[in-house]
Amino acid sequence: MRTRPNYIAGAAVTVWLLIVALPLYVMVAASVQSRTEFSANGPLSVPTSLTFENFLLVFDSGFGKYFLNTFLVTAGVVGIVLLVVPPLSYAIVRSQSRGTTLIFRFFLLGLAIPVQAVIVPMFYLINSVGLYDTLLGIILPTAAFALPICTLILSGTMRDITPELYEAMSVDGASTARTFLRLVLPLSKGGLSTIAVFAALQGWNGFLLPLILTQSESTKVITLGLFNFQTQYGINVPGILAAVMLSMVPVLLVYLFARRALVQGLMGVGGK
Repeated sequence: MRTRPNYIAGAAVTVWLLIVALPLYVMVAASVQSRTEFSANGPLSVPTSLTFENFLLVFDSGFGKYFLNTFLVTAGVVGIVLLVVPPLSYAIVRSQSRGTTLIFRFFLLGLAIPVQAVIVPMFYLINSVGLYDTLLGIILPTAAFALPICTLILSGTMRDITPELYEAMSVDGASTARTFLRLVLPLSKGGLSTIAVFAALQGWNGFLLPLILTQSESTKVITLGLFNFQTQYGINVPGILAAVMLSMVPVLLVYLFARRALVQGLMGVGGK
């Protein structure tokens, strides 16, 4: 049976595509224009001559250092999440004790606590342990706030593993550690990819924690650098958009390579 084309859906998709593509076009077009050309022609104009002076200006202003600091923070957050969440989720899924259930509920309670509500005591805590104005002082609280949702996602993924597979490993004489390493982790790749991407985004896009917990130029991350660029460049919009474009590239690459695993992992949230 031949179906009729859905023109309304096609028009809606076209409008949505324009809404998404227009800001991207403005950002890319402005970043390769000179300040004079952008001011004369406006944000929607087509560049008549390409220039990369905006990108050179961004790197001359310390963007490379900000990029490195952000990468280190992101790697640290992802490392902590991947080290803590998988065994914790496995214990939550397989254990029948009330203590494990209470721990899981405690982690879920963290979903209801915004970082803004605890930023003042967190500042005093980080300062008292000597981690103020260090990258580690950003990594630890960022990872802590990522743990609840990551635990929820991965425990939902692990609940999709059928009991028969656990029984087969038990019949083969596999220990708990071997079952975790040989069965659970390989079958939880989607969930692991999901929490890794989520943790990476939390580390890369963090603004409030770096703003409150650091002050020196040597520990600034990209988000703080972009905030400073606005006051440093004034109305130099092409320079600001060039910095924004450079900061978006790693996030877009992570999404392009991990989008399939991200969707598969989110489908497991909630379990059976």
